[in-house]
Amino acid sequence: MTGMTAQMVFLAFFGVAAVWFGIVVFRTRSMVRSALALLFSQTAIGVMFLVMQAEFLGVLQIMMMATEMSVMAIFMVMFMMDPGGMGEMNMTHQKRLSLWVGGIGLLAALAVVLLPDWGLVATSVPSAQAQAEDLGRELLSRSMLIFQSAGLTILTAMVAATMVAIVPNAEQRK
Repeated sequence: MTGMTAQMVFLAFFGVAAVWFGIVVFRTRSMVRSALALLFSQTAIGVMFLVMQAEFLGVLQIMMMATEMSVMAIFMVMFMMDPGGMGEMNMTHQKRLSLWVGGIGLLAALAVVLLPDWGLVATSVPSAQAQAEDLGRELLSRSMLIFQSAGLTILTAMVAATMVAIVPNAEQRK
């Protein structure tokens, strides 16, 4: 099997795995299982980046999802009535509306993929190191303020949610 064929096989495998675990997110009745399925789905997308030789984006995706799921587990313990998250629950709401919106979204995505003239396939692709350097230059120049603002906003929301979750005891109320 040639390198390109093996790459396509791995890309297809992890693409199917990402979609499968994405479906499992909504088919399970446990918040913990849904969180793990989401982690696996997004990790499969990270591995797809790795297979496509976008190492920086792949590792970033995997690290980001691992961190996000850790934060989600902490908030589940703080806010849910069933901290273990293993109790039965229904993860689907407004099923008819969800099916309509999902169908319209699918048609819109297919239209975006199939209708435009995408032009020729790229004949040369920068190396992984060049891609990481270009991305770093972008993040450290005109996009830096956006990312810094987003990080500060997320941190503020996490601190605020934690403060809301803390219930003062009787001594603190006096």
